[in-house]
Amino acid sequence: MSLRPFHLAFPVDDLDAARAFYRGVMGCGEGRSSDEWIDFDFFGHQIVAHLAPDCAGDRTSNHVDGHGVPVPHFGIVLQMEDWQALADRLTAAGTEFVIEPTIRFKGQPGEQATMFFRDPAGNAIEMKAFENLDSLFAT
Repeated sequence: MSLRPFHLAFPVDDLDAARAFYRGVMGCGEGRSSDEWIDFDFFGHQIVAHLAPDCAGDRTSNHVDGHGVPVPHFGIVLQMEDWQALADRLTAAGTEFVIEPTIRFKGQPGEQATMFFRDPAGNAIEMKAFENLDSLFAT
């Protein structure tokens, strides 16, 4: 099966702040929009920020490899060089990381580069990369 783009709709409390973050900081292209939502090109996938102020932000966290991982969260698996470029871009923009850019599960199956941060509405995002994509589902 060929990989198809996913679609994710999520709540935000301020569309202008979402636009500034996803388009300006993350570098996502903007698609259609209205007074209540904005489509973004999230590395070839469609994400939609919907104005829903009472629903934005994370709910809890789970312990993974010594860190409190926010739940829920979303993200994408990038090529390693693209992951590093994004980490550098986010750092330069003064992004506050929930989990700093790091290598998780070093020397184990599933070794990966990862970083967690939040959008202005508090939605958690994880961006990750693998030296070998075959490790994505390694056990």
